Amino acid sequence: MNRFLLTYKKGNLIMKKSIVSLFALVVSTLFAAESFARDQINIVGSSTVYPYGTVNAQRLGESGFKTPTYNPTGTGGGMKLFCAGVGVEHPDITGASRNMKSKEAKLCLENGVTNVIEVMWANDGITFSHSNTAEDFALTRNDIWKAMSAHVVVDGEVVENPYSSWNEIRDDLPDYKIEVLVAPPSSGTRDAFDGGVMEKGCELPEEMEDDCVLYREDGRIIEMGENDTLIAQKLNEDNQRFGYFGYSYLKDNGDKLKAASVEGVLPSGETIASYEYPMARPLFIYLKADHIGVVPGIQEFAQMMVSDEAIGDNGYLTKIGAAPMVPELISRVKNVTDNLDAMGFSIEACANKEHPLKDAGYAFSGKLCP
Repeated sequence: MNRFLLTYKKGNLIMKKSIVSLFALVVSTLFAAESFARDQINIVGSSTVYPYGTVNAQRLGESGFKTPTYNPTGTGGGMKLFCAGVGVEHPDITGASRNMKSKEAKLCLENGVTNVIEVMWANDGITFSHSNTAEDFALTRNDIWKAMSAHVVVDGEVVENPYSSWNEIRDDLPDYKIEVLVAPPSSGTRDAFDGGVMEKGCELPEEMEDDCVLYREDGRIIEMGENDTLIAQKLNEDNQRFGYFGYSYLKDNGDKLKAASVEGVLPSGETIASYEYPMARPLFIYLKADHIGVVPGIQEFAQMMVSDEAIGDNGYLTKIGAAPMVPELISRVKNVTDNLDAMGFSIEACANKEHPLKDAGYAFSGKLCP
């Protein structure tokens, strides 16, 4: 009898321990599921893409999904956050005003972010803008480089930048002080501006080509942070200042600001879409494919962003400054978003500076996955 009671007690104790263990497993599983089952898309990245992304997010919210959040960290900052890992604590989408760099793709690989879909959804133009009360400016990229570069060539010698007014660079330009408001190094717009303007306009000798993108540090180039709206406000306060930002900010402030022509071309939806405007560039969003189907609405957000309703004639993103791509690229991106087909893009290839459109002959092709 005592042996039976002892056996029963031991068995009961084991059963209790099993029940407790099972309960703990169920609770931990529920917590894990709850932690990943986020119902709101988390977007980070480009301040240039931000106006378009937030309008698109509102549209997605109106369609029944929870309205996504968008933190304008800048393209570089967004890539760091996006590539930091997979899971609820990491962003689902990052906006970019330039293509992912090979070093950023390597960061993604290091952190297990291997399943990424690139969506090149529209074109934009970087505008070199100032107050609409100022005199009109017709500039070349060389003029802009001479105004902003740390070193310039004078009488065949490389010297520290001596120019204090625009008419010292070219005597047919107005006698306005040189003062330019710029984005920080983390900005994709700054990357694109440096590649498309500073490098193209540079006249330093070949052995100094890395210095082409160095800005002067005598107070005439003022870094403003990831806030294009603030740049637009500051330009309105002093009509001799210039600043650069995406076309949407110029369009949104068209009653206060205007752009200088660059190489004889003014930015417009048409000149940007055709790449006649020399400071045109594509815009991107990157989707974390492992989050699709877990966080609701990611694919739908991307589909809406490339829809005719968004970027077609009179589309809701076209109206605020997005310029459509050529028809074959529109077909390509709709295949990407409808079928989640990466169309040859992969993190591994980008880390090796390879991209499916790198040799396709588009104006931007050579700048992909640098």
